[in-house]
Amino acid sequence: MAEIITAKLVKDLRDKTGAGMMDCKKALTESAGDMTKAAEWLRQKGIATAEKKSGRTAAEGAVGSYIHTGARVGVLVEVNCETDFVARGELFQELVRNVAMQIAACPNVEYVNTEEIPAEIADREKAIEMGRDDLAGKPEAMKVKIVEGRIGKRLKELALLEQAFIRDNTITVGDMVKQAAGKTGENIQVRRFTRYTLGEGIEVEKSDFAAEVAAMTKTA
Repeated sequence: MAEIITAKLVKDLRDKTGAGMMDCKKALTESAGDMTKAAEWLRQKGIATAEKKSGRTAAEGAVGSYIHTGARVGVLVEVNCETDFVARGELFQELVRNVAMQIAACPNVEYVNTEEIPAEIADREKAIEMGRDDLAGKPEAMKVKIVEGRIGKRLKELALLEQAFIRDNTITVGDMVKQAAGKTGENIQVRRFTRYTLGEGIEVEKSDFAAEVAAMTKTA
């Protein structure tokens, strides 16, 4: 027998997901009162809603920043939405902060999504994988299938939106962005980002202190 959808259940789901009261009630009804399934239903609904809006122009938004403790890693990220009203809202600003923190936590991420990754990178990865020893002797069709799987996984490691969200690893960064789009009713897109690491690219001359002391001793 399905559980009665009480006001407390609706409130608990709202507190957990941030969705509206009516959406929470509908999600619980669709899920027979199961909180986990209802939360998943809301997530799917938000993603579906966001995808319908993905073709609309998003020229407003914000450039967010994050400096990690110790000031050794810094991030700048541009996240776009459709209106200045949404851009100034708490939900959108929190999204920008979360995305910036995610970038700081993912040093291997270089692109927003897999579609941005140049073809030559995929070709290079394919050449490397096709030459691996563990594929030697396997039929060509099997090798191609295995390599495609490995390349797909590798490319996802380079894409920000494919990463598990650091505060909730049951969703990806892409899911988080789509959820925000569903809640705001606007198209929201992560456009670009830059990650700075202190000292990156600087060649530091290393001195042999022991050899310097020995040389000074000989000339003394």
